[in-house]
Amino acid sequence: MAIDIGQFVQTFFEESLEGLDIMEAGLLALPPGAADLEQINTIFRAAHSIKGGSGTFGFKEVTDFTHVMETLLDKMREGQMAVTGEAVNNLLESVDCLREMLMAVRQNTDIDSARVENLQGRLTRLLERNNTASRTADATGNLGSTASQPPPPPGGWLINFRPHLDLMHSGNDPVRIFRELATLGDLTVRPDFSRLPRLAEMQPEDCYLAWELELRGAASQEVVTEVFAWVEDDCDLSIEPLADTVAPPPAGATAAEEPGQGELLLERRGGDRRKSDRRGAGTAADSASIRVGIDKVDAVINLVGELVTTQSMLSALGVDFDMDRIDKLHEALDQLDRNTRDLQEHVMRIRMLPISSVFSRFPRMVHDISEKLGKLVELKISGEQTEIDKTVIEKIGDPLVHLVRNSLDHGIEPPAERGGKPATGVITLNAYHKSGSIFIEVGDDGRGLDRDALRRKGLDAGLLRPGEEYSDEQIHELIFHPGLSTAKQISDVSGRGVGMDVVRRNIQDVGGRIQIASQSGWGSKITICLPLTLAILDGQLVSVGHDCYIIPLLSIVESVQIRAEAVNRVAGKGEVLRFRGQHLPILRLYEQFGAENAVTNLENGLLVVVEADGRQVGLFVDDLQGQQQISIKSLEKNFRRVAGVAGATILGDGRVGLILDISGLIRVNNAAT
Repeated sequence: MAIDIGQFVQTFFEESLEGLDIMEAGLLALPPGAADLEQINTIFRAAHSIKGGSGTFGFKEVTDFTHVMETLLDKMREGQMAVTGEAVNNLLESVDCLREMLMAVRQNTDIDSARVENLQGRLTRLLERNNTASRTADATGNLGSTASQPPPPPGGWLINFRPHLDLMHSGNDPVRIFRELATLGDLTVRPDFSRLPRLAEMQPEDCYLAWELELRGAASQEVVTEVFAWVEDDCDLSIEPLADTVAPPPAGATAAEEPGQGELLLERRGGDRRKSDRRGAGTAADSASIRVGIDKVDAVINLVGELVTTQSMLSALGVDFDMDRIDKLHEALDQLDRNTRDLQEHVMRIRMLPISSVFSRFPRMVHDISEKLGKLVELKISGEQTEIDKTVIEKIGDPLVHLVRNSLDHGIEPPAERGGKPATGVITLNAYHKSGSIFIEVGDDGRGLDRDALRRKGLDAGLLRPGEEYSDEQIHELIFHPGLSTAKQISDVSGRGVGMDVVRRNIQDVGGRIQIASQSGWGSKITICLPLTLAILDGQLVSVGHDCYIIPLLSIVESVQIRAEAVNRVAGKGEVLRFRGQHLPILRLYEQFGAENAVTNLENGLLVVVEADGRQVGLFVDDLQGQQQISIKSLEKNFRRVAGVAGATILGDGRVGLILDISGLIRVNNAAT
């Protein structure tokens, strides 16, 4: 039985990308000057794990590049190299490059060799500059610490490496270790065949060989030990200073030690594995996965057990059923309903991920952009453990990037322009649950929105009428209009008047809404309200003719019966109802969707008042049918996008019910009028 190492490659990519996030966070938190050993060790361990894993799977380009990063970090943690802004920035760029390399390997595409060579050269020059400075300091007696360190043993190291039988079961390969040792000096490898069983008794996945290794060079014992970090629990290992005399070959050594044979075997195995693993990486990348806590899995298993019990109860009732047992049937059906609802909720929790996976990208972005703009900015993050559906997380990333970039470019002022405020501006990111939704707040203590400038832009664009008074909320809404921007100049960060329009559209696409609060001179706060999941929603069923539609409960304000005399027709506006001090537009759903046999008399139907994007509209329906949780099915995958429809669901009686997109219906109504 041969081991398919490709089965581990997906885990390697997932853990490596997590390691890169750890490295990036650690580098951003690394203060210039004296080395923070805890932070540097954390960064170093992440880099070392990526290097070891890439070597195991034969990704040589990744291994070589990470090795240079690891060397630089090792110099820092040993106190032989200062933590400078230049070094940190180069390491941050290297993290980006390493992430691109891993994605290229994962997708089986070409690596950007030019960028890799450029960054590798910059890191190497940093090391060379530091080595030159160290030698100069040693010569002048200004740096005694390095001179006081004990030199490596004259002959190098004698390494006895005896793997356990199951070492290769976890994907480790001794050949990778030998390759890495060979980069530290002159390596001689002598195998020990004493543990080899008879051919008929051999298991292909077991490791029977042991090795005696001679490493001649200047590598320290700590560096040599780190090469074996991945297998330290799966082997017996001893590292001793090498004596001047060469030890005799171990018992059991045979002609396999002849020059060239071992080397030829290594090259052949390494090349073959690299090709097969690259193919495996491409296929593994096609399947997405998420990590689930054991508590969530246990909860689902318990509920399945309860569901099985309920099913057994119903099966027993079905045998020789009579009307005297109708109460027990109702009781069992109620229990089934509870079990189903609980199971549904717990299964949905499995898809819930902390929003920290989105928030984690912003420290780096704030660091880079603030440095580019010459601003001092502090990023404060809270609520990063707030959980949200994986699908929503994937769609909310880009809108948040737009908002944070706008805060950096337009909101936060340069230090000289902040007046009485602290020179360092503050951007806040906060997430929390409330009323069955998730709220994300992006705030800053910058200059705020310029109400007068927005009003002038609105008048010039014909969005506002001269002489009319508008509230702050109405003025602030203008920044969502396509092409409208108050930026004095366009930069590569923002200022083209398209970002906020895209933000609102993307948020509406996931059933969310966005609000702005701003005070001139003191900052702005943008609040995003999102559904917890895109798979399930609480809906109100309404009938229109022979059809059934679902209105999301979060969008409903109230439902009312109306009198015909309270409805007026306004030129260019259609039908409106004088409702609670305002004119409420009426949208007849049977006209919108062409429903037959629907109620047409306003007094015989109901008006469901709904709200989205700060606007209200009355949806005229025949009647209300009840509330229930709805499983959302996309229309776009099987049909096409329909204006005013967010998706569909299968009702309890087998009919298809359309789920209304309230934002889309309001836009359709505005376009019609």
